[in-house]
Amino acid sequence: MISFNSSLPVLQAGAGGSMATTFLTFGAVIAVFYFFIIRPQNKKQKETQKMISEIKKFDKIVTIGGIRGVVQAVKETTIVVKVDDNTKIEFTKSAVATVLEKHEPKGDKSDASAAEEKSK
Repeated sequence: MISFNSSLPVLQAGAGGSMATTFLTFGAVIAVFYFFIIRPQNKKQKETQKMISEIKKFDKIVTIGGIRGVVQAVKETTIVVKVDDNTKIEFTKSAVATVLEKHEPKGDKSDASAAEEKSK
């Protein structure tokens, strides 16, 4: 008769080697997820938070719903957007998808100093 007990240690030793391979494979999958999914998403989220925090009055924006308008007021958690002559809508700041144009004040000091240097 053939004894199957004598082949068990060989199977157990082989299982230990495949266990290390399994852990390496899972580690590689986790690394791929981190570098290709999690890390870029965190970077994009930080950029979006920065964009939302820098919204100022008279910036032209687009909301996540596709509504375009000009910011009329910035509150703590909301903004008021003018979409037509007599139409203003209040949105939460997280509803802003992009800022199309940033409003630059015309009385900026750098412009005034540049104009003075040109006149000299």
